[in-house]
Amino acid sequence: MKSVSALLAGLLFGLGLIASGMTDPSKVLGFLDLAGAWDPSLAFVMGGALLVGALAFPFILKRPKSVLGNTISLPTSTKIDRRLVVGGLTFGVGWGLAGFCPGPALVSLAYGGAKPVVFCIAMLAGMAAFEILERAKSKVAVQAGLERG
Repeated sequence: MKSVSALLAGLLFGLGLIASGMTDPSKVLGFLDLAGAWDPSLAFVMGGALLVGALAFPFILKRPKSVLGNTISLPTSTKIDRRLVVGGLTFGVGWGLAGFCPGPALVSLAYGGAKPVVFCIAMLAGMAAFEILERAKSKVAVQAGLERG
């Protein structure tokens, strides 16, 4: 049941991305071009998503488990640190250069073409680089702790 629900939610999300134009890099870049030929249509998509989230979130917070019985786990950190800022900047630069963010890029793979493929390869490479750096940092921290202790 959970797999079917995940499939249906993913299909609905993908169809929403297509219908809203989020899979069209030129439309996204037009939205991001505030100084040029700005296309405000995606602002309505984002506003609609925020509205749905704002209405649903209070109900979600009152539930101990999701509708399918999964534990609801929310981030506990409210700290704005270097990692968060650098991550946000990296995401924004990638979005601005390519006109894709991860979800629409994956949906766009179905259209074919080189741009979504190159973006997804770069995204996976970035995720792998992050994982390698995090493991190296963790290893250094453990070794430093052993040397002190």
